[in-house]
Amino acid sequence: MSPCGRARRHTSRGAMAVLAWKFPRTRLPVGASALCVVVLCWLYIFPVYRLPNEKEIVQGVLQQGAAWRRNQTAARVFRCNLPPLSSEYTKDVGSKSHLVTANPSIIRQRFQNLLWSRKTFVDHMKVYNHSYIYMPAFSMKTGTEPSLRVYYTLSDVGANQTVLFANPNFLRSIGKFWKSRGIHAKRLSTGLFLVSAALGLCEEVAIYGFWPFSVNMHEQPISHHYYDNVLPFSGFHAMPEEFLQLWYLHKIGALRMQLDPCEDTSLPLTS
Repeated sequence: MSPCGRARRHTSRGAMAVLAWKFPRTRLPVGASALCVVVLCWLYIFPVYRLPNEKEIVQGVLQQGAAWRRNQTAARVFRCNLPPLSSEYTKDVGSKSHLVTANPSIIRQRFQNLLWSRKTFVDHMKVYNHSYIYMPAFSMKTGTEPSLRVYYTLSDVGANQTVLFANPNFLRSIGKFWKSRGIHAKRLSTGLFLVSAALGLCEEVAIYGFWPFSVNMHEQPISHHYYDNVLPFSGFHAMPEEFLQLWYLHKIGALRMQLDPCEDTSLPLTS
């Protein structure tokens, strides 16, 4: 695998034209001039920005047009946050899993932090076969203990899965990068961390299921996950902002965001 291609810079010609426009000179009172300077400085430091609403974003996606085709005969699969791969979902999401992320909050909420019974967790993990389990053990203090419990639990029972801990320096750098691109959130989603890692490791990246809205492209209500409708904590992630950044990468060809049904369900995408 090798790093992905180069990103191109785009300059807005419209913005340049506005700056070059000549206005007639007029004299303003001293107070008005001072007020204008204050307003311009304020807008420079705190630019006015409005995140598009769901309908505007969906309309922009629909305007993209032509369907994308792939030629690969097989693909590795990354999956986020221990999703179920039981038979009722296999037709839609496949069954492959080479690397699976596990958010420490899921260990606390779904498996009671492995304090009472480890059997339920071990049984749940069997569906992932010989996958790597990727956890941000040292990104926050609250995530260290659950991550270590997962590691020792799977090690003690001789499970097929191998636990990997994310490098905290990598997580910190990725967080700073996306913040500089305009994602305002207390913490990035696990999905965006995984996509960021994939872009640095894989020659081609395709993502499926990164749709954070309450309706699909045909304005039909949908659940947050394919297996439940548990929403993220309010004010913790900035999911629409993340989607817009990923959609931009899709439009410039850095990755493929699969939004329509796959043409061949036997070829599962990175999810």
